[in-house]
Amino acid sequence: MRRKSVWLKLAYVANLLLLCGLVVHQGYVNLTEPDFTSVHADQVDAIRQVVGERSDFRFAVVGNVNNSVRIFQDEIVPRIHEEGYDFVISAGNAVSGGQAESYRLVHRILGRLEIPYLLTFGDNEESDFGSFRFYEQFGPHFFSFVTDDAHFLFLDGTGKSSYSWQLDWLERELSASRASHRFVFIGLPVHRELADTPVFESDHYLEAPAFRHGLITLFEQYDVDVVFSANLTLFSRLESHGVEYVTTGGAGGLIVDSGSSFHHYIDVQVSEDGIAMDPVPLDVTLSAWQKTLDSLWGAIYSFFYVSYLRFLLIISALLLLAFHLHRLITEERDYYPDYDVDPTPYLGRELRIGMYSNNYFPFVSGVTVSVDRLRRGLSELGNQVLLFVPRYREPGEDDDDIERAPTLASFGEKGEFRLSNPFLPRLYRRLKVFKPDIIHVHHPFWLGSLGLFMGRRLKVPVVYTYHTRLEHYSHFVPLPGMLFRNLISHYLIRRFSNKCQGVVVPTHSAEEYLRVIGVTTNTLVQPTGIDVARFRDVDEERLAKLRQTYDIAEDEVVLVSVSRISQEKNIEFMLEALSVVRERGYDNFRLLLVGDGPARQLIQARIEVLGLDENVVLVGAVPPDEMALYYHLGDIFVFASKSETQGMVILEAMSAGLPVVAVRSSGIDDVILEGENGYKTPENRQAWGERLQSLLEDPELRHTLGGKAQIFAGEHDVSVFARRTHDFYAFLLAQYHSGRRWRR
Repeated sequence: MRRKSVWLKLAYVANLLLLCGLVVHQGYVNLTEPDFTSVHADQVDAIRQVVGERSDFRFAVVGNVNNSVRIFQDEIVPRIHEEGYDFVISAGNAVSGGQAESYRLVHRILGRLEIPYLLTFGDNEESDFGSFRFYEQFGPHFFSFVTDDAHFLFLDGTGKSSYSWQLDWLERELSASRASHRFVFIGLPVHRELADTPVFESDHYLEAPAFRHGLITLFEQYDVDVVFSANLTLFSRLESHGVEYVTTGGAGGLIVDSGSSFHHYIDVQVSEDGIAMDPVPLDVTLSAWQKTLDSLWGAIYSFFYVSYLRFLLIISALLLLAFHLHRLITEERDYYPDYDVDPTPYLGRELRIGMYSNNYFPFVSGVTVSVDRLRRGLSELGNQVLLFVPRYREPGEDDDDIERAPTLASFGEKGEFRLSNPFLPRLYRRLKVFKPDIIHVHHPFWLGSLGLFMGRRLKVPVVYTYHTRLEHYSHFVPLPGMLFRNLISHYLIRRFSNKCQGVVVPTHSAEEYLRVIGVTTNTLVQPTGIDVARFRDVDEERLAKLRQTYDIAEDEVVLVSVSRISQEKNIEFMLEALSVVRERGYDNFRLLLVGDGPARQLIQARIEVLGLDENVVLVGAVPPDEMALYYHLGDIFVFASKSETQGMVILEAMSAGLPVVAVRSSGIDDVILEGENGYKTPENRQAWGERLQSLLEDPELRHTLGGKAQIFAGEHDVSVFARRTHDFYAFLLAQYHSGRRWRR
């Protein structure tokens, strides 16, 4: 059984390597430039040289080549050479799809012709983002040229080019034309649906009624001789009001052997006597059912010839899926917690904890404060904590247990976001000498990834705290916002969390989010603790001086909000809601917006536009030890951010006795008890403004909700936070060293 498992793992790794190689190849094909561009320009020039001033010439029209090797290359091309045609025109669907390899292959196949050729822009040429390849490698989607006494016009029936613009262009071309013969090529048939249209091809016609009607009117008005199209697997020729409509779809790919569906091309002869056209069927001496099988084999053969690497890519991906399903089916699983784990030996033990964070003082943020409180709380319990954080321009007052990593790059107005050097040997050596019992990381990337790596290297469990909703920070990432928000951010959190032995989340709604995206590891729901005593009482003399600093009147209601001044904090919404409150006639309030960030100038401009200059003050960054004064300066705490995982500043404000008005979100829902310690509303200016106004106008209500808020905050003291985290460490250590794993 073990031997079988080893072979399965080897097969899995080999297949994974094959898949990676094929993906790299696909990337190479799609990202590298082909060695040919603007092919049509050279081909038109060659046609003019071949035809010259002759009054008679001969060309072949092929439709639905579909990159066919079996039919077009092996049978039609030799016959075209034997018959001595002057040039060849594809009526559409020369490629099997718009992929890079299809365009390269059709160029290679057509390059074997000893005569010039042109392509019509059809459905297959447009598919799979092929329109830009056609434009760059062959030429415009619609164009024309004149040779001798014949005018050739090529149109785009896919909708990629403006229909109205094409009609205007076509009318100008035809009205100015002095040629005796006029040929139009459009990839999709413009005539009425044919009675013998193959099954499932009824939608292969031009579907824009106004464009179709406009084309037919111009064809008849300006005496167009023939309109060629493809996109149907048949041959059809019909005449309407002096215009002949020829549909040809037998130059390759799959056909249904019948009276109208067969492999062929069109022979067109132009002379002084007029135009002669006939289909040239391929000489296949097989029975009807054999012809159908031969056609099917030709289509399969062509597909593999064109896309065998893509086929291998699909097979490789399916094999990986099979391996995954095999593991899911054959491995036993128990999704309940392991109640046999006994954490007792570690509960009273003083632990050595290695901690990693991408943010720390002097940069001030919710994560910074949370990390610092956990570090200090664990230390007060007797544990030893070694913290690895970035180095900033301003030197911090660090203890010996803080290790600063040099910065590789910084982002933000003041360089507050730092990418530290995780490859520094000193960081490895320091942790190794420290001999941690457990590692705690606070970000799922950069220094957090280093912490995860070191945990595996030193064979100790790793805990991750989910602080940040990454999807709300897509504007900081050099990737398409929708791609990062809807896919990458959730994948990053899930993958990192499941590599750790435990995850700390601040709220039950955050835990629910992790379960929804597929996180299956051990979880502790524990909000970041706050120093309740520090925020509950302040120096009244200092508070009075601060009130004078901002010239706050006795009857003025003070609103306080604390957040980074950045896009993800939704501050503009809050300002617009305040504007609504003022428009209702209540303007005896002052908002102190504490914090700094890259959007400060934008927010200041928005304040001025809304006419809130007298009501809103951008306080800027405030030292952490002065924050309690600002909370006590206020009467109500207001908040609009939807990017929080817990809203730690809300608990701080509650400790100071402030009721809260906030926008409902995952980080807010578990902290605010509706109507008990504040209000939480949808992201609606009217609803948010109404709740705020009810508190502005009712001092008694403010006092009642503020008192309950202070009681609620008292349950979240930092000592409780540190103790519960330590107990979680004990459980993980017991599980890890017992050889048991969280089964997922």
